[in-house]
Amino acid sequence: MTADSRLSEAKRSLTVTCLGWIALWLNTLFPVSCLAEQMLSKTLEERFTKGVEAQKAGQLKEAEWAFLEVLRQGGKTAFLHNNLGIVYQQQGAHQRALSQFREAVRLQPDYAAPRFLMGASLMSLGKMAEAIRELEQALKLDPGQTLGRLQLIRAYELAGSPVAVVDQYRKLREDHPQDPEYAYQLGKAYLKLSGWAFQRMKELNPRSPLLYQTLANNYRLQGRDELAVRALKQAIDIDPKLPELHLLLAEIYLAQGKSGEARKELDLELSILPDSRAALALKEKLEASSR
Repeated sequence: MTADSRLSEAKRSLTVTCLGWIALWLNTLFPVSCLAEQMLSKTLEERFTKGVEAQKAGQLKEAEWAFLEVLRQGGKTAFLHNNLGIVYQQQGAHQRALSQFREAVRLQPDYAAPRFLMGASLMSLGKMAEAIRELEQALKLDPGQTLGRLQLIRAYELAGSPVAVVDQYRKLREDHPQDPEYAYQLGKAYLKLSGWAFQRMKELNPRSPLLYQTLANNYRLQGRDELAVRALKQAIDIDPKLPELHLLLAEIYLAQGKSGEARKELDLELSILPDSRAALALKEKLEASSR
């Protein structure tokens, strides 16, 4: 994926992510308003509330004006900067939003919400490394935030980090063991990780016997046994002493009814690993079938 396509994908992802965060924020306006009552004067609290109402109604200019008025009159609080940042984020002004989220974090370092929202804006700007750093820190502060973890997974995907994607889906699976969606997504993540590992192996050592062994396993899953045999023979040519290569060939030959070839490959496997349970079991099966 090119840098331009990663940026476009990040922007598409951000649209959904921001809607989710804004919905979450709207559902928590009541406790924020209560906090405003505790930290702002009566006059500033009323202006702040008007800003919140305007934001809920989609009147972003009015909300921006109300929040800026509170700031100008001394109501400098972390949650106010966070709300103002959300207004800018809704307007697509991500640099301005980032300034507000960073100020919210400076005033209250243990405040997770602006870090999550910062991650969304940084993703929109194509700054994946910074987005990942903020999202990871946010999850340390609020590890149960599922939406935030999904956002981090998306950032890892766009950054090309399949190992980290698997780790995060494993965490979601642990947190939600009854949810089949996370089990399914974890399975998909493992498949992508396998493909990534295979490609890396190919780039680092195109003559690796493990590369051909992996190819052979994939061909077997597709029912393409002749191609699997060819790949295994290529692996054996490179390293005839690598365990399991002869065993895999023996399994294919036995399934094809080629008992003589299967027996020969099993003898070679047992010369490498005399105590191989899989090879001994297959040899017993072969001998039983030939009686």
